[in-house]
Amino acid sequence: MAVAVGVDVAKEFHWAALVHTETGKVLASRRVDNDPPAIQALIDDVRAAEAEHGRATVAIDVLGGIAGLLQVMLLDAGLRLVHVSGLAVNRARRATRGGEHKSDPRDAKVIADQIRLRGDELRLVEPAGEADAELRLLVGRRRELVTDQTRRIGRLRDLLASIHPGLERTLDPTNKADAALLTRYVTPAEIRRAGRRRLTEYLRTTGRHNAPVIDMLVGKALTAAAAQRIAVPGEAVAADIVRDLAHEVLACRDKLAELDKRITEALTRHPDAALIQSLPGMGAILTAEFLAVAGGITRFPTGDRLASAAGLAPVLQQSGKVHYLRRAASGDKTLKRVFYQSAFCALQRDPASRAFYDRKRAEGKRHHQALIALARRRVNVLHAILRTRQPYQLDHALAA
Repeated sequence: MAVAVGVDVAKEFHWAALVHTETGKVLASRRVDNDPPAIQALIDDVRAAEAEHGRATVAIDVLGGIAGLLQVMLLDAGLRLVHVSGLAVNRARRATRGGEHKSDPRDAKVIADQIRLRGDELRLVEPAGEADAELRLLVGRRRELVTDQTRRIGRLRDLLASIHPGLERTLDPTNKADAALLTRYVTPAEIRRAGRRRLTEYLRTTGRHNAPVIDMLVGKALTAAAAQRIAVPGEAVAADIVRDLAHEVLACRDKLAELDKRITEALTRHPDAALIQSLPGMGAILTAEFLAVAGGITRFPTGDRLASAAGLAPVLQQSGKVHYLRRAASGDKTLKRVFYQSAFCALQRDPASRAFYDRKRAEGKRHHQALIALARRRVNVLHAILRTRQPYQLDHALAA
């Protein structure tokens, strides 16, 4: 006999349902404010239910963020904590009678039922160390900045193409010198009036750009300006917005550079970082993203479990006489991207990875398929590195 506790997480308050695992009887269902006294009262209720019915398992549908305080207090209390994804909760609820009706008590009960049905299949939530928490916050902030930067550059290119398409085709705002030019000179008339000498002098004041880079950039800008002699309606306003966006692009570059330094420093304090970075293709940022999502391998007993979490393990499809494997459509997208990008980077750095990729290509697989296969193989390699606490060794990889 035991107790399943489902907690539907929200910002201001959570909803908890305590369910008897054998009978399915709801022992309690109530609101839990997102503050220490209310959460402690929930813990006391769970302890009381344990004393009467047996060991309790608590499941939450959100990790970190608004569930941060709840998660820490439950783990500090020594309760067994597992994670049930929001997608799993939604699908399980829709499979029940009146499944389209959603409420906090209903979702909390569904989460508790997932413990009863799936038991040990659910992944444990373990206490995060200071290094893990620090990396998670830094990586999350970096992801936000990169998303904003991508949107900003897209808007800049769109505006520039509307008033000076020739310049938009020749410049790349992701380059520092190109963005610096756009902080002052945008329209064809502005560039023609400035001329080669003033454009060159201005770029020299904006950073340590190589002289050949400046000469090439100025030449492209002058060529584009000479080819367009007509002014587009709204050109002045659009140019002002482009200049603002270019300033923001450069400021965001500086923020990202500073954030990357902090991430690198944080990795030096993490016990797993050096081992992970020994695997070719796993640079500082990919290592930080892996640790921020996975938190090591303690949640994944085998490499297969880690591959499944990343959506890299093939999925069995069987119905009657039909039986085949297909690529997984689920899994953590960040983990999948980390392994895919690191596999791509490893092609130029690791002979063993290159040989495996070439073998898959020779078997008739396309580039993307071969990379996915390589990423899947590298999951097992990384799991073995962390399990044995031994860095990657090329001689062993080639022998395998």
